Amino acid sequence: MIISLWRTFLLFSTVTVMLRFMGKRQIGELQPSELVTTIMISNIAAIPIENINSPIINCLLAIIFLSCLEVLLSSLSLKSRRFRGLTMGHPRCVIRDGKIDEKELRALRWSLDDLMELLRTNGIFDINEVLFAIVETNGSLSTYQKHGNQSVTKHDLGLVSDGDTAPPVLIISDGEIDKNALGYCGTDPKWLLDVLSRKGIAPKDVFMMSCDRNLKYSLVLKEKK
Repeated sequence: MIISLWRTFLLFSTVTVMLRFMGKRQIGELQPSELVTTIMISNIAAIPIENINSPIINCLLAIIFLSCLEVLLSSLSLKSRRFRGLTMGHPRCVIRDGKIDEKELRALRWSLDDLMELLRTNGIFDINEVLFAIVETNGSLSTYQKHGNQSVTKHDLGLVSDGDTAPPVLIISDGEIDKNALGYCGTDPKWLLDVLSRKGIAPKDVFMMSCDRNLKYSLVLKEKK
């Protein structure tokens, strides 16, 4: 009995430390690789508790290895956009300019009922209020409502209206240019390179640059090491 309690305490402490080591995430925000790692760690931790004859050192080594592997994958994802796409996938726009993209819904194997359910969790009961809806890589749905259905802001109280403008998107992320995002903004890499050259900046020096369809942009340079 004492051995079982000691093993449980040791495994609980190890798993807690390893989960803190991997980073803070809510369960609903886990990426696929993080979810798999969490499930595997929980299953491995249960083995020596159920079977006292099982060597606990093997279990501890497996948990530490999985945790380090997940941290390594996360580091690679930060450095490579392509690797990040392979392990985490890409966001998918299921409502674009107020129209449902049936092709994207079929790719996600979603029904209209699934879409409406997630819209309701965002406090939207009329699909006609939505200008953009994007399925994030963790499966959650982000929505951008039409201007007339958005909450009143100080900008609105000033009686200034920009109409139904689309939200800005990232066109450069950690030095990498996103050509699809440039197409969304109605421009091309030539425009982007012209803008950066006038400022004496190379794409590799940009940490983040966002732009909207009016070609209004903002950028943040990388910190000098």
